[in-house]
Amino acid sequence: MPEFFRNHRPLLTGSRWLVTADHPLAVQSAASILGDGGDAVEALVMANLVMAVVNPHMSGLGGDLFALVYRAENRQLRALDAAGFAPGKASLEVYLEKGIEEIPATGIHTCTVPGALAGWQALLDDYECPGLDTLIGQAIGFAREGFPAYGTLIEAIIKRRAQLAASPEAASIFLPGGQPPRVGDTIKQPSLADSLALVADQGPDSFYRGRLGEMLVDHSNELEGVFSPEDLSDYQVIWKQPLTSEYRGYTLATQPPPSQGLALLMQARMLELEQADLCSMKPGSAELVHLMVEAKKQVFGERDQYICDPAFYPIPLDYLLSSKKAKELAGRIGERAASLPCRYRFARGGEDTVYMTAVDEQGNAAVLIQSLFQEFGSCVMVPGTGIFLHNRGRGFSMNPKHPCRLEPRKRPYHTLQPLMVLDGDQPFLLLGTPGADGQTQTNMQMLVNLIDFGVDVQCAVDAPRWRSMPAGELLLENRFPQATIDHLSRQGHQIEQLTGFSPLMGSAQAIKIDRERQILTGGADGRRMASGLGN
Repeated sequence: MPEFFRNHRPLLTGSRWLVTADHPLAVQSAASILGDGGDAVEALVMANLVMAVVNPHMSGLGGDLFALVYRAENRQLRALDAAGFAPGKASLEVYLEKGIEEIPATGIHTCTVPGALAGWQALLDDYECPGLDTLIGQAIGFAREGFPAYGTLIEAIIKRRAQLAASPEAASIFLPGGQPPRVGDTIKQPSLADSLALVADQGPDSFYRGRLGEMLVDHSNELEGVFSPEDLSDYQVIWKQPLTSEYRGYTLATQPPPSQGLALLMQARMLELEQADLCSMKPGSAELVHLMVEAKKQVFGERDQYICDPAFYPIPLDYLLSSKKAKELAGRIGERAASLPCRYRFARGGEDTVYMTAVDEQGNAAVLIQSLFQEFGSCVMVPGTGIFLHNRGRGFSMNPKHPCRLEPRKRPYHTLQPLMVLDGDQPFLLLGTPGADGQTQTNMQMLVNLIDFGVDVQCAVDAPRWRSMPAGELLLENRFPQATIDHLSRQGHQIEQLTGFSPLMGSAQAIKIDRERQILTGGADGRRMASGLGN
Protein backbone atom coordinates (compact mmCIF):
# COMPACT_ATOMS: atom_id res chain seq x y z
CA MET A 1 0.00 0.00 0.00
CA PRO A 2 1.38 3.47 -0.83
CA GLU A 3 2.88 5.38 2.11
CA PHE A 4 0.20 8.06 1.60
CA PHE A 5 -2.41 5.70 3.06
CA ARG A 6 -2.15 4.73 6.68
CA ASN A 7 -4.81 3.74 9.18
CA HIS A 8 -4.96 6.08 12.16
CA ARG A 9 -8.02 4.31 13.53
CA PRO A 10 -8.85 0.59 13.41
CA LEU A 11 -11.09 -0.69 10.64
CA LEU A 12 -14.66 -1.36 11.80
CA THR A 13 -16.07 -4.79 10.93
CA GLY A 14 -19.34 -6.68 11.15
CA SER A 15 -20.84 -9.81 9.64
CA ARG A 16 -24.48 -9.07 10.57
CA TRP A 17 -24.79 -5.27 10.81
CA LEU A 18 -22.74 -2.08 11.03
CA VAL A 19 -23.50 1.55 11.86
CA THR A 20 -21.55 4.81 11.94
CA ALA A 21 -22.66 8.22 13.21
CA ASP A 22 -21.31 11.58 14.33
CA HIS A 23 -21.55 10.97 18.08
CA PRO A 24 -20.80 7.85 20.18
CA LEU A 25 -24.12 8.09 22.04
CA ALA A 26 -25.98 8.03 18.72
CA VAL A 27 -23.98 4.98 17.61
CA GLN A 28 -24.88 3.19 20.83
CA SER A 29 -28.58 3.91 20.36
CA ALA A 30 -28.54 2.66 16.76
CA ALA A 31 -26.56 -0.43 17.76
CA SER A 32 -29.22 -1.31 20.32
CA ILE A 33 -31.76 -1.47 17.48
CA LEU A 34 -29.57 -3.38 15.03
CA GLY A 35 -28.39 -5.82 17.70
CA ASP A 36 -31.99 -6.88 18.25
CA GLY A 37 -32.51 -7.54 14.55
CA GLY A 38 -34.00 -4.11 13.84
CA ASP A 39 -34.10 -2.19 10.59
CA ALA A 40 -31.40 0.19 9.31
CA VAL A 41 -33.96 3.00 8.90
CA GLU A 42 -35.27 2.53 12.42
CA ALA A 43 -31.70 2.60 13.75
CA LEU A 44 -30.79 5.81 11.94
CA VAL A 45 -33.95 7.64 12.99
CA MET A 46 -33.24 6.74 16.61
CA ALA A 47 -29.62 7.83 16.21
CA ASN A 48 -30.71 11.14 14.70
CA LEU A 49 -33.16 11.75 17.55
CA VAL A 50 -30.30 11.31 20.00
CA MET A 51 -28.08 13.63 17.96
CA ALA A 52 -30.87 16.22 17.98
CA VAL A 53 -30.12 16.46 21.71
CA VAL A 54 -26.37 15.81 22.04
CA ASN A 55 -25.44 17.75 18.87
CA PRO A 56 -27.74 20.76 19.46
CA HIS A 57 -25.52 23.10 17.44
CA MET A 58 -25.60 20.83 14.37
CA SER A 59 -28.97 19.07 14.24
CA GLY A 60 -32.43 19.04 15.72
CA LEU A 61 -36.17 19.30 15.29
CA GLY A 62 -35.72 22.72 13.68
CA GLY A 63 -33.60 21.42 10.77
CA ASP A 64 -33.87 19.52 7.48
CA LEU A 65 -32.74 16.09 6.31
CA PHE A 66 -32.08 13.98 3.23
CA ALA A 67 -31.87 10.18 3.10
CA LEU A 68 -31.17 7.35 0.68
CA VAL A 69 -32.75 3.99 1.53
CA TYR A 70 -32.15 0.61 -0.12
CA ARG A 71 -34.54 -2.31 0.52
CA ALA A 72 -33.04 -5.76 0.04
CA GLU A 73 -36.37 -7.54 -0.55
CA ASN A 74 -37.11 -5.69 -3.79
CA ARG A 75 -33.66 -4.16 -4.49
CA GLN A 76 -35.24 -0.70 -4.59
CA LEU A 77 -33.34 2.51 -3.83
CA ARG A 78 -35.26 5.70 -3.00
CA ALA A 79 -34.31 9.23 -2.02
CA LEU A 80 -36.17 11.22 0.64
CA ASP A 81 -36.22 15.02 0.38
CA ALA A 82 -37.23 16.45 3.75
CA ALA A 83 -36.00 19.96 3.01
CA GLY A 84 -38.28 22.75 4.12
CA PHE A 85 -39.63 25.55 1.96
CA ALA A 86 -39.79 29.31 2.49
CA PRO A 87 -42.87 30.72 4.24
CA GLY A 88 -45.74 31.67 1.93
CA LYS A 89 -45.21 35.36 2.61
CA ALA A 90 -41.44 35.26 2.03
CA SER A 91 -40.66 37.10 -1.20
CA LEU A 92 -38.09 39.54 -2.56
CA GLU A 93 -40.64 42.35 -2.36
CA VAL A 94 -41.58 41.66 1.27
CA TYR A 95 -37.97 41.32 2.38
CA LEU A 96 -36.91 44.48 0.55
CA GLU A 97 -39.77 46.36 2.20
CA LYS A 98 -38.34 45.21 5.52
CA GLY A 99 -34.94 46.58 4.53
CA ILE A 100 -33.43 43.14 3.98
CA GLU A 101 -31.11 43.33 0.98
CA GLU A 102 -29.22 40.11 1.74
CA ILE A 103 -30.43 36.97 3.50
CA PRO A 104 -29.07 37.38 7.04
CA ALA A 105 -26.91 34.76 8.73
CA THR A 106 -29.12 34.63 11.82
CA GLY A 107 -32.58 35.71 12.88
CA ILE A 108 -36.12 34.73 11.91
CA HIS A 109 -35.81 35.93 8.31
CA THR A 110 -33.27 33.25 7.49
CA CYS A 111 -35.55 30.42 8.64
CA THR A 112 -37.47 28.04 6.39
CA VAL A 113 -40.02 25.43 7.46
CA PRO A 114 -38.14 22.63 9.28
CA GLY A 115 -38.52 19.25 7.57
CA ALA A 116 -36.74 16.89 9.97
CA LEU A 117 -39.74 15.70 11.98
CA ALA A 118 -41.78 15.01 8.87
CA GLY A 119 -38.76 13.24 7.39
CA TRP A 120 -38.31 10.92 10.36
CA GLN A 121 -42.01 10.04 10.29
CA ALA A 122 -41.98 9.42 6.52
CA LEU A 123 -39.02 7.06 6.84
CA LEU A 124 -40.69 5.07 9.59
CA ASP A 125 -44.08 4.98 7.84
CA ASP A 126 -42.80 3.94 4.43
CA TYR A 127 -40.69 1.11 5.81
CA GLU A 128 -43.17 -0.09 8.44
CA CYS A 129 -40.84 0.61 11.35
CA PRO A 130 -41.95 1.28 14.94
CA GLY A 131 -43.27 4.78 15.53
CA LEU A 132 -41.48 7.81 16.90
CA ASP A 133 -43.04 7.16 20.29
CA THR A 134 -41.05 3.93 20.65
CA LEU A 135 -37.74 5.45 19.48
CA ILE A 136 -37.66 8.82 21.19
CA GLY A 137 -37.17 7.69 24.79
CA GLN A 138 -33.36 7.85 24.83
CA ALA A 139 -33.40 11.33 23.32
CA ILE A 140 -35.84 12.51 26.01
CA GLY A 141 -33.57 11.02 28.65
CA PHE A 142 -30.46 12.80 27.36
CA ALA A 143 -32.39 16.08 27.16
CA ARG A 144 -33.83 15.81 30.67
CA GLU A 145 -30.93 14.16 32.53
CA GLY A 146 -28.19 15.76 30.46
CA PHE A 147 -25.05 14.75 28.61
CA PRO A 148 -21.39 15.81 29.00
CA ALA A 149 -20.22 18.88 27.07
CA TYR A 150 -17.42 18.31 24.55
CA GLY A 151 -14.92 20.40 22.65
CA THR A 152 -16.62 21.14 19.33
CA LEU A 153 -19.91 21.99 21.05
CA ILE A 154 -18.13 24.38 23.39
CA GLU A 155 -16.35 26.00 20.44
CA ALA A 156 -19.72 26.55 18.73
CA ILE A 157 -21.17 28.07 21.92
CA ILE A 158 -18.25 30.48 22.16
CA LYS A 159 -18.58 31.42 18.48
CA ARG A 160 -22.32 32.14 18.86
CA ARG A 161 -22.05 33.54 22.37
CA ALA A 162 -23.64 36.92 21.61
CA GLN A 163 -26.62 35.39 19.79
CA LEU A 164 -27.21 32.74 22.45
CA ALA A 165 -27.01 35.37 25.20
CA ALA A 166 -29.88 37.25 23.51
CA SER A 167 -32.23 34.34 24.25
CA PRO A 168 -32.84 33.90 27.99
CA GLU A 169 -33.71 30.23 27.56
CA ALA A 170 -30.74 29.43 25.31
CA ALA A 171 -28.41 31.36 27.63
CA SER A 172 -29.62 29.42 30.68
CA ILE A 173 -28.68 26.16 28.94
CA PHE A 174 -25.51 26.98 27.06
CA LEU A 175 -24.15 29.95 29.03
CA PRO A 176 -24.91 29.10 32.65
CA GLY A 177 -23.82 31.97 34.85
CA GLY A 178 -22.91 33.85 31.69
CA GLN A 179 -20.07 31.47 30.82
CA PRO A 180 -19.74 28.60 28.34
CA PRO A 181 -19.54 25.12 29.87
CA ARG A 182 -16.31 23.24 30.35
CA VAL A 183 -15.55 19.82 28.91
CA GLY A 184 -17.48 17.28 30.95
CA ASP A 185 -20.05 19.70 32.38
CA THR A 186 -23.60 18.33 32.17
CA ILE A 187 -25.90 20.06 29.69
CA LYS A 188 -29.62 19.66 30.40
CA GLN A 189 -32.38 20.84 28.06
CA PRO A 190 -35.69 20.55 29.97
CA SER A 191 -37.84 22.42 27.44
CA LEU A 192 -36.50 20.26 24.62
CA ALA A 193 -37.29 17.18 26.70
CA ASP A 194 -40.89 18.40 27.04
CA SER A 195 -41.10 19.03 23.29
CA LEU A 196 -39.80 15.55 22.52
CA ALA A 197 -42.30 14.08 24.96
CA LEU A 198 -45.08 15.94 23.16
CA VAL A 199 -43.85 14.51 19.85
CA ALA A 200 -43.85 11.03 21.41
CA ASP A 201 -47.47 11.55 22.46
CA GLN A 202 -48.89 13.36 19.41
CA GLY A 203 -46.39 12.67 16.62
CA PRO A 204 -45.25 15.28 14.08
CA ASP A 205 -48.72 16.88 14.22
CA SER A 206 -47.60 18.42 17.50
CA PHE A 207 -45.23 20.53 15.41
CA TYR A 208 -46.95 20.97 12.06
CA ARG A 209 -50.53 21.30 13.32
CA GLY A 210 -50.27 21.58 17.09
CA ARG A 211 -48.86 23.41 20.06
CA LEU A 212 -45.19 23.47 19.03
CA GLY A 213 -46.09 25.00 15.67
CA GLU A 214 -48.32 27.58 17.34
CA MET A 215 -45.40 28.61 19.54
CA LEU A 216 -43.15 28.92 16.48
CA VAL A 217 -45.64 31.15 14.65
CA ASP A 218 -46.26 33.26 17.77
CA HIS A 219 -42.52 33.83 18.18
CA SER A 220 -42.16 34.61 14.48
CA ASN A 221 -44.84 37.29 14.88
CA GLU A 222 -43.00 38.73 17.87
CA LEU A 223 -39.86 39.00 15.72
CA GLU A 224 -41.79 40.44 12.73
CA GLY A 225 -41.25 37.23 10.78
CA VAL A 226 -43.56 35.87 8.09
CA PHE A 227 -44.44 32.34 9.25
CA SER A 228 -48.10 31.32 9.20
CA PRO A 229 -49.88 28.20 10.54
CA GLU A 230 -50.51 27.15 6.93
CA ASP A 231 -46.76 27.12 6.20
CA LEU A 232 -46.43 24.31 8.71
CA SER A 233 -49.65 22.41 8.04
CA ASP A 234 -49.10 22.41 4.26
CA TYR A 235 -45.54 21.05 4.45
CA GLN A 236 -44.88 17.61 2.93
CA VAL A 237 -41.74 15.62 2.26
CA ILE A 238 -40.98 14.36 -1.26
CA TRP A 239 -39.91 10.85 -2.25
CA LYS A 240 -37.73 10.90 -5.37
CA GLN A 241 -35.66 8.69 -7.61
CA PRO A 242 -31.97 9.15 -6.77
CA LEU A 243 -29.81 11.06 -9.22
CA THR A 244 -27.31 8.64 -10.76
CA SER A 245 -24.24 8.46 -12.95
CA GLU A 246 -21.53 5.89 -13.70
CA TYR A 247 -17.97 5.74 -12.40
CA ARG A 248 -15.46 2.95 -13.15
CA GLY A 249 -18.26 0.43 -13.70
CA TYR A 250 -20.20 1.38 -10.57
CA THR A 251 -23.36 3.49 -10.23
CA LEU A 252 -23.14 6.58 -8.05
CA ALA A 253 -26.52 7.44 -6.51
CA THR A 254 -27.13 10.68 -4.67
CA GLN A 255 -29.79 13.24 -3.80
CA PRO A 256 -31.34 15.20 -6.70
CA PRO A 257 -31.62 19.02 -6.58
CA PRO A 258 -32.03 21.16 -4.58
CA SER A 259 -29.13 19.13 -3.10
CA GLN A 260 -25.67 19.79 -4.54
CA GLY A 261 -25.29 16.06 -5.24
CA LEU A 262 -25.22 16.86 -8.97
CA ALA A 263 -21.81 18.49 -8.42
CA LEU A 264 -20.36 15.20 -7.15
CA LEU A 265 -21.60 13.32 -10.19
CA MET A 266 -20.23 15.96 -12.56
CA GLN A 267 -16.79 15.77 -10.92
CA ALA A 268 -16.87 12.00 -11.26
CA ARG A 269 -17.81 12.28 -14.95
CA MET A 270 -14.78 14.50 -15.57
CA LEU A 271 -12.38 12.27 -13.67
CA GLU A 272 -13.57 9.16 -15.49
CA LEU A 273 -12.47 10.51 -18.87
CA GLU A 274 -9.75 8.47 -20.53
CA GLN A 275 -7.23 11.29 -20.26
CA ALA A 276 -7.77 11.40 -16.52
CA ASP A 277 -6.40 7.94 -15.68
CA LEU A 278 -6.08 8.42 -11.96
CA CYS A 279 -4.57 5.00 -11.40
CA SER A 280 -1.41 6.17 -13.18
CA MET A 281 -1.06 9.05 -10.73
CA LYS A 282 0.60 8.74 -7.35
CA PRO A 283 -1.72 9.14 -4.36
CA GLY A 284 -1.15 12.53 -2.73
CA SER A 285 0.75 13.85 -5.73
CA ALA A 286 0.46 17.41 -6.99
CA GLU A 287 -0.66 16.03 -10.37
CA LEU A 288 -3.67 14.29 -8.81
CA VAL A 289 -4.61 17.09 -6.41
CA HIS A 290 -4.37 19.75 -9.14
CA LEU A 291 -6.59 17.75 -11.50
CA MET A 292 -9.26 17.14 -8.84
CA VAL A 293 -9.22 20.70 -7.54
CA GLU A 294 -9.52 22.18 -11.02
CA ALA A 295 -12.35 19.77 -11.87
CA LYS A 296 -14.13 20.90 -8.71
CA LYS A 297 -13.75 24.57 -9.70
CA GLN A 298 -15.24 24.01 -13.14
CA VAL A 299 -18.14 22.01 -11.75
CA PHE A 300 -18.93 24.47 -8.97
CA GLY A 301 -19.29 27.22 -11.54
CA GLU A 302 -22.03 25.14 -13.18
CA ARG A 303 -23.50 24.15 -9.80
CA ASP A 304 -23.93 27.75 -8.73
CA GLN A 305 -25.63 28.60 -11.99
CA TYR A 306 -28.13 25.76 -12.12
CA ILE A 307 -28.89 24.00 -8.81
CA CYS A 308 -32.13 25.17 -7.22
CA ASP A 309 -35.63 23.91 -6.44
CA PRO A 310 -36.56 22.08 -9.68
CA ALA A 311 -40.24 22.81 -9.05
CA PHE A 312 -39.47 26.48 -9.79
CA TYR A 313 -36.69 26.37 -12.37
CA PRO A 314 -35.88 23.64 -14.94
CA ILE A 315 -32.45 22.08 -14.50
CA PRO A 316 -30.90 20.46 -17.62
CA LEU A 317 -29.67 17.35 -15.78
CA ASP A 318 -29.06 15.24 -18.89
CA TYR A 319 -26.95 18.01 -20.40
CA LEU A 320 -24.96 18.61 -17.22
CA LEU A 321 -24.24 14.88 -16.79
CA SER A 322 -23.42 14.23 -20.44
CA SER A 323 -20.03 13.12 -21.75
CA LYS A 324 -20.03 16.19 -23.97
CA LYS A 325 -20.30 18.50 -20.95
CA ALA A 326 -17.65 16.55 -19.04
CA LYS A 327 -15.21 16.85 -21.95
CA GLU A 328 -15.97 20.55 -22.32
CA LEU A 329 -15.22 21.23 -18.64
CA ALA A 330 -12.15 18.97 -18.60
CA GLY A 331 -10.81 20.80 -21.64
CA ARG A 332 -10.67 24.00 -19.62
CA ILE A 333 -8.20 22.57 -17.09
CA GLY A 334 -4.68 23.87 -17.59
CA GLU A 335 -1.34 23.58 -15.86
CA ARG A 336 -2.02 26.65 -13.71
CA ALA A 337 -4.61 27.10 -10.98
CA ALA A 338 -7.68 28.77 -12.44
CA SER A 339 -9.47 31.74 -10.96
CA LEU A 340 -13.17 31.40 -11.64
CA PRO A 341 -15.24 34.36 -10.51
CA CYS A 342 -18.87 33.31 -10.64
CA ARG A 343 -21.98 35.41 -11.17
CA TYR A 344 -23.85 33.28 -8.67
CA ARG A 345 -22.36 32.23 -5.34
CA PHE A 346 -24.07 30.72 -2.36
CA ALA A 347 -23.64 31.73 1.26
CA ARG A 348 -20.67 30.33 3.14
CA GLY A 349 -21.27 28.00 6.05
CA GLY A 350 -23.06 24.75 6.63
CA GLU A 351 -20.20 22.76 8.14
CA ASP A 352 -22.43 22.02 11.12
CA THR A 353 -24.21 18.89 9.98
CA VAL A 354 -24.56 15.29 11.18
CA TYR A 355 -24.24 12.20 9.01
CA MET A 356 -24.94 8.53 9.71
CA THR A 357 -25.12 5.27 7.80
CA ALA A 358 -26.21 1.71 8.57
CA VAL A 359 -26.57 -1.77 7.09
CA ASP A 360 -28.83 -4.23 8.92
CA GLU A 361 -28.98 -8.03 9.19
CA GLN A 362 -31.56 -8.26 6.39
CA GLY A 363 -29.27 -6.43 3.96
CA ASN A 364 -31.17 -3.14 4.03
CA ALA A 365 -28.96 -0.06 3.81
CA ALA A 366 -29.55 3.60 4.58
CA VAL A 367 -27.69 6.90 4.75
CA LEU A 368 -29.09 9.99 6.44
CA ILE A 369 -27.76 13.53 6.67
CA GLN A 370 -29.35 16.24 8.83
CA SER A 371 -28.48 19.80 9.67
CA LEU A 372 -29.23 23.22 11.11
CA PHE A 373 -26.77 24.57 8.47
CA GLN A 374 -24.56 26.79 10.66
CA GLU A 375 -23.79 26.69 14.39
CA PHE A 376 -27.18 26.69 16.16
CA GLY A 377 -28.78 27.55 12.80
CA SER A 378 -30.55 30.89 12.90
CA CYS A 379 -29.81 31.11 16.64
CA VAL A 380 -33.58 31.57 17.08
CA MET A 381 -34.78 29.29 19.87
CA VAL A 382 -38.55 29.14 20.06
CA PRO A 383 -39.31 30.03 23.70
CA GLY A 384 -40.60 27.17 25.80
CA THR A 385 -39.61 24.50 23.24
CA GLY A 386 -35.81 24.23 23.35
CA ILE A 387 -35.93 24.06 19.54
CA PHE A 388 -33.45 26.03 17.42
CA LEU A 389 -34.67 26.92 13.93
CA HIS A 390 -32.20 26.34 11.12
CA ASN A 391 -30.94 29.06 8.78
CA ARG A 392 -31.33 27.21 5.48
CA GLY A 393 -32.74 30.40 4.01
CA ARG A 394 -29.08 31.24 3.46
CA GLY A 395 -29.36 29.09 0.34
CA PHE A 396 -31.61 31.73 -1.23
CA SER A 397 -30.44 34.79 -3.13
CA MET A 398 -31.89 38.30 -3.17
CA ASN A 399 -30.76 38.62 -6.79
CA PRO A 400 -33.96 38.46 -8.90
CA LYS A 401 -31.99 36.82 -11.75
CA HIS A 402 -30.60 34.03 -9.56
CA PRO A 403 -32.28 30.61 -10.04
CA CYS A 404 -32.30 30.35 -6.25
CA ARG A 405 -33.93 33.73 -5.74
CA LEU A 406 -36.23 33.88 -2.72
CA GLU A 407 -39.80 32.91 -3.58
CA PRO A 408 -42.78 31.76 -1.46
CA ARG A 409 -42.94 28.00 -0.78
CA LYS A 410 -39.63 27.42 -2.57
CA ARG A 411 -36.91 25.10 -1.25
CA PRO A 412 -33.44 26.66 -1.03
CA TYR A 413 -30.20 25.29 -2.46
CA HIS A 414 -28.87 22.60 -0.11
CA THR A 415 -25.30 21.55 0.63
CA LEU A 416 -26.47 18.21 2.11
CA GLN A 417 -25.29 15.36 -0.13
CA PRO A 418 -25.57 11.68 0.89
CA LEU A 419 -24.12 9.02 -1.41
CA MET A 420 -24.46 5.32 -2.23
CA VAL A 421 -22.34 3.40 -4.73
CA LEU A 422 -24.08 0.46 -6.37
CA ASP A 423 -22.50 -2.63 -7.88
CA GLY A 424 -25.20 -3.68 -10.30
CA ASP A 425 -28.42 -3.05 -8.43
CA GLN A 426 -27.06 -3.61 -4.91
CA PRO A 427 -25.20 -1.26 -2.54
CA PHE A 428 -21.41 -1.55 -2.49
CA LEU A 429 -20.37 1.61 -0.65
CA LEU A 430 -22.29 3.98 1.63
CA LEU A 431 -20.58 7.25 2.38
CA GLY A 432 -20.96 10.89 3.26
CA THR A 433 -19.75 13.72 5.44
CA PRO A 434 -20.66 17.06 6.97
CA GLY A 435 -18.79 20.03 5.57
CA ALA A 436 -21.00 22.32 3.43
CA ASP A 437 -19.21 23.01 0.10
CA GLY A 438 -16.62 20.45 1.17
CA GLN A 439 -19.08 17.55 1.07
CA THR A 440 -18.76 16.73 -2.62
CA GLN A 441 -15.01 17.37 -2.45
CA THR A 442 -14.50 14.95 0.45
CA ASN A 443 -16.81 12.35 -1.07
CA MET A 444 -14.93 12.53 -4.39
CA GLN A 445 -11.59 12.09 -2.65
CA MET A 446 -12.95 9.09 -0.77
CA LEU A 447 -14.31 7.57 -3.98
CA VAL A 448 -10.92 7.88 -5.67
CA ASN A 449 -9.22 6.32 -2.63
CA LEU A 450 -11.72 3.46 -2.46
CA ILE A 451 -12.29 2.68 -6.14
CA ASP A 452 -9.19 3.88 -8.01
CA PHE A 453 -6.60 3.02 -5.33
CA GLY A 454 -8.49 0.17 -3.65
CA VAL A 455 -7.74 1.03 -0.03
CA ASP A 456 -9.94 -0.01 2.87
CA VAL A 457 -12.65 2.33 4.11
CA GLN A 458 -10.82 3.51 7.23
CA CYS A 459 -7.73 4.31 5.15
CA ALA A 460 -9.95 6.24 2.73
CA VAL A 461 -11.38 8.25 5.65
CA ASP A 462 -8.01 8.84 7.34
CA ALA A 463 -6.08 9.87 4.22
CA PRO A 464 -4.80 13.47 4.05
CA ARG A 465 -7.48 15.70 2.60
CA TRP A 466 -7.74 18.96 0.67
CA ARG A 467 -10.56 21.47 0.34
CA SER A 468 -10.92 24.17 -2.29
CA MET A 469 -12.62 27.28 -0.90
CA PRO A 470 -14.93 29.75 -2.72
CA ALA A 471 -12.47 32.64 -2.39
CA GLY A 472 -9.71 30.62 -4.05
CA GLU A 473 -7.73 29.25 -1.10
CA LEU A 474 -6.68 25.61 -1.26
CA LEU A 475 -6.69 24.12 2.22
CA LEU A 476 -4.30 21.19 2.66
CA GLU A 477 -3.75 19.07 5.73
CA ASN A 478 -0.05 19.17 6.56
CA ARG A 479 0.29 15.41 6.11
CA PHE A 480 0.60 15.89 2.35
CA PRO A 481 4.16 15.45 1.08
CA GLN A 482 6.10 18.71 1.10
CA ALA A 483 6.92 18.17 -2.56
CA THR A 484 3.19 18.17 -3.34
CA ILE A 485 2.60 21.38 -1.41
CA ASP A 486 5.55 23.12 -3.06
CA HIS A 487 4.52 22.04 -6.57
CA LEU A 488 0.91 23.16 -6.10
CA SER A 489 2.14 26.52 -4.88
CA ARG A 490 4.26 26.93 -8.02
CA GLN A 491 1.14 26.16 -10.08
CA GLY A 492 -0.54 29.19 -8.57
CA HIS A 493 -2.67 27.57 -5.85
CA GLN A 494 -3.17 29.74 -2.77
CA ILE A 495 -2.05 27.17 -0.22
CA GLU A 496 -3.19 27.27 3.39
CA GLN A 497 -1.85 24.42 5.51
CA LEU A 498 -4.01 23.00 8.29
CA THR A 499 -3.32 20.61 11.15
CA GLY A 500 -2.96 16.91 10.42
CA PHE A 501 -6.62 16.02 11.01
CA SER A 502 -8.54 19.26 10.62
CA PRO A 503 -12.27 19.46 11.53
CA LEU A 504 -12.66 21.81 8.55
CA MET A 505 -12.30 18.72 6.38
CA GLY A 506 -15.58 17.28 7.64
CA SER A 507 -16.40 14.08 9.51
CA ALA A 508 -16.49 11.41 6.83
CA GLN A 509 -17.95 7.95 7.34
CA ALA A 510 -18.22 4.94 5.05
CA ILE A 511 -19.40 1.34 4.97
CA LYS A 512 -18.30 -1.23 2.39
CA ILE A 513 -20.46 -4.28 1.68
CA ASP A 514 -18.29 -7.23 0.62
CA ARG A 515 -20.83 -9.76 -0.63
CA GLU A 516 -18.23 -12.30 -1.72
CA ARG A 517 -16.78 -12.59 1.80
CA GLN A 518 -20.10 -11.72 3.50
CA ILE A 519 -18.52 -9.03 5.64
CA LEU A 520 -19.13 -5.36 6.34
CA THR A 521 -16.26 -2.95 6.89
CA GLY A 522 -16.53 0.63 8.05
CA GLY A 523 -14.60 3.81 8.63
CA ALA A 524 -15.35 6.73 10.96
CA ASP A 525 -13.56 10.07 10.98
CA GLY A 526 -11.46 11.12 13.96
CA ARG A 527 -11.44 14.72 12.73
CA ARG A 528 -14.59 15.23 14.80
CA MET A 529 -16.52 12.70 16.93
CA ALA A 530 -17.62 10.07 14.41
CA SER A 531 -17.56 6.47 15.57
CA GLY A 532 -19.13 3.16 14.69
CA LEU A 533 -20.02 -0.36 15.84
CA GLY A 534 -20.59 -3.64 14.07
CA ASN A 535 -21.41 -7.25 14.82
